[in-house]
Formats: sequence, C-alpha cells, structure tokens
Amino acid sequence: MPWFPVKKIRKQIKLLLLLVLLTCAAWLTYVHLSLVRQGRALRQRLGYGRDGEKLSSVTEGRGVRAALSTQRAEDSSESHEEEQAPEGRDPNTLFPVGAGKPPPLNLTHQAPPWWEEYKGQVNLHVFEDWCGGAVGHLRRNLHFPLFPHTRTTVKKLAVSPKWKNYGLRIFGFIHPARDGDVQFSVASDDNSEFWLSPNESPAGAQLVAFVGKTGSEWTAPGEFTKFRSQVSKPKRLMASRRYYFELLHKQDDRGSDHVEVGWRAFLPGLKFEVIGSAHISLYTDESSLKMDHVAHVPQSPASHVGVRLPQEEPRADMLRPDPRDTFFLTPRVEPSSLENVLEPCAYAPTYVVKDFPIARYQGLQFVYLSFVYPNDHTRLTHMETENKCFYRESPLYLERFGFYKYMKMDREEGQEDEEEEVQRRAFLFLNPDDFLDDEDEGELLDSLEPTEASPLQTSRRLPAPGAPASPGATPTPQPSPGDPPPARRSRALSWAHPDRAPPPKVYVTRVRPGLRAPPRALAPLSPRSPPWPPFPGVFLRPRPLPRVQLRAPPRPPRSRGRRTGGSQATEPRPPAQAQATQGSREGQPRVLGPTAPTAASNLSEAQPVTSFLSLSQVSRAQLPGVGEEEEEADDEDRARGEDDDEDSTEAAGAPRGRWREDAIDWQRTFSVGAVDFELLRSDWNDLRCNVSGNLQLPEAEAVDVVAQYMEHLNARHGGRFALLRIVNVEKRRDSARGSRFLLELELQERGAGRRRLSEYVFLRLPGAHAGDADADGESPEPAPASSMRPDGRPELCRPLRLAWRQDVMVHFIVPVKNQARWVAQFLADMAALHARTGDSHFSVILVDFESEDMDVERALHSARLPRYQYLRRTGNFERSAGLQAGVDAVEDASSIVFLCDLHIHFPPNILDCIRKHCVEGKLAFAPVVMRLGCGSWPGDPHGYWEVNGFGLFGIYKSDFDRVGGMNTEEFRDQWGGEDWELLDRVLQAGLEVERLRLRNFYHHYHSKRGMWGARGRKGSRTEGP
Repeated sequence: MPWFPVKKIRKQIKLLLLLVLLTCAAWLTYVHLSLVRQGRALRQRLGYGRDGEKLSSVTEGRGVRAALSTQRAEDSSESHEEEQAPEGRDPNTLFPVGAGKPPPLNLTHQAPPWWEEYKGQVNLHVFEDWCGGAVGHLRRNLHFPLFPHTRTTVKKLAVSPKWKNYGLRIFGFIHPARDGDVQFSVASDDNSEFWLSPNESPAGAQLVAFVGKTGSEWTAPGEFTKFRSQVSKPKRLMASRRYYFELLHKQDDRGSDHVEVGWRAFLPGLKFEVIGSAHISLYTDESSLKMDHVAHVPQSPASHVGVRLPQEEPRADMLRPDPRDTFFLTPRVEPSSLENVLEPCAYAPTYVVKDFPIARYQGLQFVYLSFVYPNDHTRLTHMETENKCFYRESPLYLERFGFYKYMKMDREEGQEDEEEEVQRRAFLFLNPDDFLDDEDEGELLDSLEPTEASPLQTSRRLPAPGAPASPGATPTPQPSPGDPPPARRSRALSWAHPDRAPPPKVYVTRVRPGLRAPPRALAPLSPRSPPWPPFPGVFLRPRPLPRVQLRAPPRPPRSRGRRTGGSQATEPRPPAQAQATQGSREGQPRVLGPTAPTAASNLSEAQPVTSFLSLSQVSRAQLPGVGEEEEEADDEDRARGEDDDEDSTEAAGAPRGRWREDAIDWQRTFSVGAVDFELLRSDWNDLRCNVSGNLQLPEAEAVDVVAQYMEHLNARHGGRFALLRIVNVEKRRDSARGSRFLLELELQERGAGRRRLSEYVFLRLPGAHAGDADADGESPEPAPASSMRPDGRPELCRPLRLAWRQDVMVHFIVPVKNQARWVAQFLADMAALHARTGDSHFSVILVDFESEDMDVERALHSARLPRYQYLRRTGNFERSAGLQAGVDAVEDASSIVFLCDLHIHFPPNILDCIRKHCVEGKLAFAPVVMRLGCGSWPGDPHGYWEVNGFGLFGIYKSDFDRVGGMNTEEFRDQWGGEDWELLDRVLQAGLEVERLRLRNFYHHYHSKRGMWGARGRKGSRTEGP
C-alpha cells in the first residue's frame, strides 16, 4: 500500500481550499466573458425596475406568458430558442410537428449586407385604408407584410401621420450608445407592439413591450408608463453591436394617431427618451426597388404570430363545409349514358326578351333569380344584427315593436281581453306613414268641427248639475249669430287663442283619418253608471302636452277607481265627440262651445294622465308647458278643495305615487306557428336587400323532380345507378311553360364507384308549347304525347341545346395599371387554383396599361399558370378598352371569356360554376360577389352582396361578339355603367343571364389611393378615382 501524506494535507487544508476557490472563480469569469462575447450572459436571480420595484410579467416571444415575479427573470440579451422550441417543436413553427398544421414559417435568418450610410433612418411600410385598432387586425391584411401600400423611411422612432385607418411596420437596427442594461417602452394610439432581437437576425425577434391587444387601449403622447405591458424588462446591449427591431402600429378612425418608442438606462429615477436618428439605421435600401420586389422584406415572428392559430368555430354559416365546394372533384357520369334518359323538347322560356326594345340600364328589371336546394347558407345571417332587410317589416317597425306580432300571448280561461284590446289598438300605429306630421295635423284641425267640451277638458272644480252656481261663478255666455265663433276645441287637444301666440303643438300619435278601424258601439250611459272609456286606462288631457318621443307600448295598467272630491270614485267619461255624435243621432242639435258642468267632471287637479301610446302615468306637475295664467287661476280652486282633499286622503290611505313601475310577468307564455320567410320572397332581383342569400327551393319540389329523373335513369340502365345524396338543385321558374332545373346528384354506379351527375332538365307544364322555332332553323318541338303523364302532371324532358361542356376553356381577362400588390395576389390565387383543382383548361390574360410599379410581364411569366397571355396598351386606364382587347386576343370562339376584376378571392369550384352556367347561344353567367368591408377578410367576412354589379361576367366568345362586345366609344375615359350597358345588349340578343350568389366568392376591400396612376401631392388627403 503506497504511502499517502495525510498529515501534510491536514496541515495545509486552508491553502488547498483557497486554491480551489480561486480556480472556480477564474473558470466562472472565463465562462461569463465568453457568453458576453456571444451576446449572452449568465442568468440572474431577480431584476428590479424603477424605484426598486420588482419587474412584473409581460408577454414574451409568441404570446407565451413570461415567468411570474417570484420566478427568475431572464436577462434580455439571452437567447430564448431553447424555451421556444421544446421537444417535438420546430423553432419556426407555431404548432407541433406531425399535427397536420401549417408548414414552418418562412422566417428571415440572415440579414442583408449593411453599410455605414444606412445610419440616421429606418424603414417604414404603410398599409392604408384598413379598419381596426388592434395589431391583430393589421396581420389580417391580405398584403401584410410583403406588399405595403407605401415604402418610405423615417428619421426617429416617433411617427404621427395625422391620418386614420392605417397600419405601420417600422423596422431596422438599433445601435446602443454604451454597454449596459436598457429598458424600452412604447406609447401609441391605438395599439402597438415593439419587438427586439438579441442580434441582427429578424428570426430571433421577441415581443418586449406592447400597448393593448383588443384595439380599445391607447396612451397619450409620451405616456410611457400607463400600462404594465408598455415597459420591457432590462435588456443587456453592447455598443459594438446592432440589434434588429420591429415596431407595429395600428390606428383606427378615432383619436390622435401617434406611436413612439423610448429607452433609458436601467437606473432608478431616469426617464424614457425617444430613440433618435443617432441610434438607428436602415435594414436595407428600398429606394431603387419596385413594389413587386419582396425578397428583401424581412419576415420575423412579429409578422406572422397570431395569423396561423387553431381554427375556431366560423361565425358565418357560409364558411362551414358544404358538398358543393368539392363536388367538382368527383368523376362525372359519361354523357353518352344520359343521352336517351329523357325525351327531347324545345326550350324557349317566356321571360327571354329577345328583340324587345329595352331602355338604357333597364335590363336589371329583366334579370331573375334562381331557386336553390339544399340551403347553401349564402344568407348573411351574421350581418342581420345591423341589417334586417330580409324580413318584410320596415326597419322602423322592427326597431319599435320587434317581432311581437308573430306571437300570441297565452291567457287563462275567463281572463278579460282588455289588455289585448289595448295592444291591438296600439298596433294600429305600426306604419310610419300613418303618423301625422305638423302640416297634416294642422289640416286635420281645420277639418274638424267644434265639439262639446268634455268634463275632462276643464281644469277647475265645477258644481254638479242642478246645484246653484256660486256667487263668484261666471255664467257661460251663449254665442250669438253676430259674434265671432268662440275658441273651439278639437281632437288635437289644443285650444286656439287668437289673442296670443299658440302654445307648442302636441305630437299626438294617431291614425290618419280614414285609416282607423271603426270604434265599437258604446252602451248608453246612465247617470249612476260609471262612464265607458274609449280605451282602458287612456285619458285625454285638457291642456296641450309637450312633444315627446314615442316608444313601444308596455303592458297597460288595469282600470282602477280614481280619487275625486266626492264620496264615490268614478272613472272619467268618454270624449265629448262621442257624446256629440250620440246626441246628433238622437236628433239633438249640436251646441257650439262648452256645456254645463257635471258631477263626473269633479276631478282632482293632480289627476294623473296616461299618454296615448306609452300608457305611462304622468302627473300635471311633471309636464312642462303649463302657462302661468292657468296656474294662478288654479290656486283658488286648490285652496277651495284643500279640506276635501285632506279628508279623502286620510280615508284612502297613503297617496299613490306619480310614477309606477311596470310589473313583469315571468310566467307569461305564448303560442307561435312555424314561419318560413323564404316563401314570401320572389325571383325578382331585389336591389334593396343585400344580405339575403339565394332563394330556397322547397324540399318537396326538389325531391319530386329528382325522383322522376332517377326513375327514368334506372329504367334506361336497369338500376345501375343508386342515389347517394342530392348535392345541388337549381330552378329557374317560368310560370307559363315550365321550369328549368340543374340537377347535381351523387350516384353510386354499380361496379364503378361514386359518380357525379350534373345535367339540365325541363319540367314542362301540361299543354305548354315552346312557341316559335329558333332563328337558325332548328326543328320544332317533338310530339309531346309520350312525355305527358296520364294524370296531367308535368313531365320531365331534356331541353334541346342546353348542355354544358366540362372541358371548355375559360379565359380570365383582367385590365391592370399600377396595382403591383394586387397583381401579385391575383397570380398567386390563380396558381393555387391550378394546384388544388388540377384543371389546366383555363388561362389568364392581363392587359397592362404601362404599369410603373412592377414588371407585369415578368411576374406573369414567373407564376405557375397553365396558360397566360400578356397584352400591353398605352395611355390612361380604360376598363372597357382593356376587356375588349383581352377578348379580341382569344382565338377560339367556342371558349368562355370571364370579364374579371383584380381584387377577387375565388372559391375552388369557380371554374366548374362558370362552365355549368354558360351555354353557348343560351346562357350567360353573372355571379354575385360579396364585397368585404373595411378590416374584413375571407376568414371572417363582413360586408354585403353586390346585387347591383354585373362587372364579373362569363359568356361564350361567340355570344360576346354577337352582342357587339364592350362599348369602348362611350366609356373611353371612365368606368362605371359599362356592365349595365352590356347587360342590356345581352338580354336583347335572346340570352338568359344566370344570377347566383356563390359561396366564398369575395371582393377584397382595397384602397383607391394611387390607383390607375393617380398620384396625390405630399400631404394631400384626397383619394384617387
């Protein structure tokens, strides 16, 4: 066993421990310096902010919540790649690998070469005319982040364009002045986000500070400490390095727009200062690049976070999957198998206006809609909170009364129908045309004859009939023939005073003369019986009421006894006009002027009054407009009856309040029947309602037609086909000769799998004939003997010359000028359409009017399209001339030309829809597009159907040439109306125009600033044409 110096080690133990500690300290110092050179540092346990306050949590990275204050705070210069990329997750993706989620993000890892002359400014990208106040709204923009509306630079991180509805993306490099820990803060109106990378790579950008997430948060200029999220954690920066940053800002249409970024050294008491030009530099120089050059634009997590989130439940029913969207991918039944299934018949509907003279733009009235089954959910139900035009009631009616007229309230047996009667009478005032305005009220007052003054029309206590008049009472003078007529009182409840200015008019809600239902006959009143009111709980006030705003009638109060000066409470008497009418029927002459007072008129001065519609009780003291003369005249009466009132009040108990709350019947039930509002619609092209969808075909009718066709099909082929489901049925109605149907059925062919059937059939009415033969000499209609049912019901037949071609070429013709971002988006959509459908039978024809912002021909050549054609024209933009030039470039007359716009989002089945609804010599197709609103996108569509526009038009080239093409002479330097003018000539040529709303067919909201080469001066806020 070797000798071990234990005793010497024990003696030198202190020196050995000191040596170990010095070695560890040297190693830790070396590791720390190495990490600092790499832009990293050792982690510290705690970090403290201003005034010794512990830093709170903020949102870091991709929206992941940072550690709590009790956990360790990360140093800003340290990379978070390990935490952002756990096991099974790629750093460039937002979803786990293998979960069927979007592919990895295309982030920019390597920054471009940097030059010293880049210092003093940063890159600024502007996205104009986009609504919303949250940064998330900016990310929903179709062109964010590659295709901004404007590219420019800014010299400091404090921008205020004094504009509205825009988004900013500011990016570049920050150059710290010295080494040390730095805090950043951002302030803006509305929301903003500040992202900072630990190095010069955009891919490593992390969210360090932000203002709000919903769009409702904002700060004042220079207010850097309003929100906790505004201030970042301390970031360790070095003066010898540059750091990539990105600032995103979104401004809506309200407030003082501004965004600024401040920084300060991580020391107590220091204030934030805006980062100036001495510490910033460009990411790259874009001054010589065109708008379609986007390879240099950095793509960071700030540009893509929040875009590809897990799918939520769609708000619009149209976004839900539908078999129509992918039915075109199913193999079609061989046309030869369907030739002799139905008997042929001529097809010439009566609504075709061939050779009929049509005035300019009158063709809109001859376009009819088709019925669809099953429901395609094109009705914008999520937009009907703002627009309820789908229903027959007027918006004013729905605002006041809602849908209560479709409900019948349940009531117990034996319950009086008094409340229902009041509500029924109140519903007489539903039509806004039935309300009297000031002029109509004046005419009514002049037309009414003077009536007796009812007991309710006096405001003083009068003695009962038969009682002697008081000494101070003034007898009522009788009018003489020579005297001027006394002041009369009419149903308008206002006195005419010739000696003074008339009081404010009373806005009494009532039906126009002649529109009110006749009143029920009233039983004669006995002297002792209580009076019979015309409306329960509705009384007439003897003085003019102030103008009040009408509201929906609440539950009417039940009639109760009223406190009076006498010993017995009686109800008020009916109006004087009813008494005068009864008197005239009995042969009594009418008396002009007031009549003798009665005991029933002995009412209290504080008698509450119920308005005509609202039935809310209002006392006299609460109503303005009572004259001072009347108040002085009433003082004597109030003093006279004060003793009687006190006695009756003590006997009756506590007085009833002037305002009474309506009781709520939580146990109220009602009865309702099923209402199908679709049955109330017609096939007329309603230009007033733009949220209603396609007309719905009744299920029984669609099933009956399909059953007849399947019966003929199986009779022809011996039961080889079985019906799996009805995908789509479209009906065009002709009440004189029959209806045309487009049947799209999913069939199961024996031994061949699923097949698609898509054919036109005609349901001919019994005894109907097609009329004259076509001008081209087509043979007349075959004998209908074999195609008529024994029971006389309509029979299906195959309409001649009404078959669509599945492989016909479709040419999309689009005129463009200075629309680089939209041209790039259009070509990308067309390439995606080709990749998804595999359909190569379409081409894109771009007519370029000397675009300066991009090389359209090179972009068209680079796009992955099956066929394309580039046409260049000089001069100003002319839509009609551009479309005509594109059609002239098509050589095949038996192909379809689709006059298109540049800002269109196409559904996957657009090619199939165009081919199905375009038949040479018979049909043209004008699909209805949904115009998206400001800030709306296809994932959350908000807008309306463009029911007035016919700019998107599909037609065979032979038919287009036959009608004369576009009107290039009249619409040379303008556009707008050329589509209606073309529609007139198409209808006069004898073609039908199919009009349908297509699912997921959108027109993007876009800015008109700078369109077609219209450039505004600096500072100008006017839009282009």
